[in-house]
Amino acid sequence: MAHTSALHAQYQQDILKAINDQLTISDDTLLNITRTFLREVTDGLSSYGHPMAMIPTFVKGVPDGSETGTFLALDLGGTNLRVCEVTLHGDKSFSLRQQKYKVSETLKTGEVTTLFDYLADSVDAFLTDSGSPTAALPPSLTHESHANVLGNGDTDQPYISLALTFSFPVEQTALDSGKLLTWTKGFAAKNAIGKDVVKLLQDAFDRKHIHVKCVALVNDTVGALLSRAYTSGGCILGAIFGTGTNGAYVEDVANITKLGNEPTVAEGGYMIVNTEWGGFNNTRSALPSTPYDNKLDRESINPRFQAFEKFISGMYLGEITRNIILSLIDSSPKPLLFGGRSTGLLNKQWGLDTAVLSEIEEAWQGIGRFASSKAATTDASDEVELSRVRDVIVQRLGFSDARASDVSLADADTVRQVCTLVAARAARLSACAVAAVLVQTGRAQLVGSGAPGSGSLRDDGKRIGVGVDGSLVEFYPQFEPKLRASLRVLIGPEVESRVDIGMAKDGSGAGAALCALVAQRQDRAKRS
Repeated sequence: MAHTSALHAQYQQDILKAINDQLTISDDTLLNITRTFLREVTDGLSSYGHPMAMIPTFVKGVPDGSETGTFLALDLGGTNLRVCEVTLHGDKSFSLRQQKYKVSETLKTGEVTTLFDYLADSVDAFLTDSGSPTAALPPSLTHESHANVLGNGDTDQPYISLALTFSFPVEQTALDSGKLLTWTKGFAAKNAIGKDVVKLLQDAFDRKHIHVKCVALVNDTVGALLSRAYTSGGCILGAIFGTGTNGAYVEDVANITKLGNEPTVAEGGYMIVNTEWGGFNNTRSALPSTPYDNKLDRESINPRFQAFEKFISGMYLGEITRNIILSLIDSSPKPLLFGGRSTGLLNKQWGLDTAVLSEIEEAWQGIGRFASSKAATTDASDEVELSRVRDVIVQRLGFSDARASDVSLADADTVRQVCTLVAARAARLSACAVAAVLVQTGRAQLVGSGAPGSGSLRDDGKRIGVGVDGSLVEFYPQFEPKLRASLRVLIGPEVESRVDIGMAKDGSGAGAALCALVAQRQDRAKRS
C-alpha cells in the first residue's frame, strides 16, 4: 500500500512538473519570440495581407493636453457597447458622460446590418435621454450644417460629430474609412468582412434619420495612446491587455513603405500604426504551444487565427486553465484533482472566467511561490492562504456546499499553481510585444544584440510613455510587475526603468474624442 501511495505521489509530481515546464518560457525563448515579432513588424509595414497587419491609421501627431472640444464617442469592443459624451478641457483633463448597452450573442453572430442598427439605436437612446438629436441638442455638443455632411442641401438639420472606437482588425484607408478584416473576441456577424464599418454605421444613422455623422474610426489601442498622451503630455505606445490584446505606436512614415505614393508619405513625419498584434505568429513557429492551447484553438470560432491573443488575453486564460484542470481531474490511473469529480461549470466551454483566476491569486498571499519539484503538499504556514483559495474554488467553480469536501487543500494548492503559471506566461509574452515596439522605434536594443554606444538610442535618458488599458493589466495581481521583469530581460534594466507605464484613462472614449477633433480640423482645412 505504501509502495502504491509513493508511486502515485511520484506520478503527481511528474505531471505537475510537466505542466510547469510546458508553461514556463525561458529567457532565450522570450528573445527569440521578440526577434520574430520584429520581423513580422517589418513584413506588415512593407506589404498588405499579413496576419499582423500593421495598419496605418492616418492619425498624425499626438496630443499634448491643450486640446479642447466636446464630441460623441461610440465604443464597440466586447460584451458591452458604450456611448459617451467627452469634453476635453485643454488642461490635460476631460469629463465624460456615458451609458452602456448590452450586446447579445444573437447580435454578435447575426446579420451585420442588425448589429449596426442596434449601434445607431443606442446612440439615439443616449441622445434622447439628454435631448433630441434633431432639435434640443445638449448645448455642449458641436453643431455643423447637415448639408456639409450629407450633401443634401438640408441646412436646417444639425448633426453631431461622432468617433467610432472599433476594436477589431480593420484595414484603414482614411481617418473616417476602414474595411473589416476579421472578427475577433467572439463576434461573427454575417456579411461584414470586407465592408467599410464607418459606412455601415453611417447608413444605419441615415436609415433612421438620426443626425449624427461618424467622422473618425478609432481602434481602442489608438485611443489608449492618444488618451495617455493627452493626460501625461506624451506617449509612444498604446496597448490593450484585457478581453483581447493589441497595440498601436508612433512610427516614422518613411518606414511604412506599403503606403507607396500616398500623399501622406510626401508629408513625412510620424503616423500612428495599429499593429493588430493579436495575430502575431499565427503559424506558431515561435510561440510555445501546449496541448491545452491547441485544444482551445481547435474549439474556438476562429481556429489558426489570433494566435498571440489566445496566449495572453483575458478571454482565453480561463479556458486554458479549465483545460488543464480537466486534464488533472481525468488523469489516469488515478485522478490528481477533486477525487476525479468535476462540475457543470468546469465541463462547459468558457465556463471558467479569467476573473476567477484573479480571485484565486488574490486569495493566495504568496504569489509566485510555485516550486516545480514538489508535489501538491502544503506547509502549515500556507494553510490560511490555501483555505481562502479553497473557498474561492468551492464558490466559483460550481462546487455546492454538500460537495465542498471534494476540494482538499492540496487541490487548492494545485489549482492556484496552475493559475499563476498561466497568467505569468501571459505577462511574459506581453513583454515581448512592448519590447519589440521600443526596439522598432529606436528607444531600446534587445539584450545580446550588441550594446549601443552612448547617445545612440532615440530619446536616450528620457522617460518613455506607454499607455495601457484592460482588465488584466489593471486588476490581475502582479501582471504588470511580471511584465516589467521580462522587459528587463529583453531590453535591460536601464531602459526598462525609463518606461513609464500608465493607465490610459478611458482611451476608447477620450482617445476617440481626440480623433474626432483631428477629423474636424482636417475637414475645416480642406474647406478653407
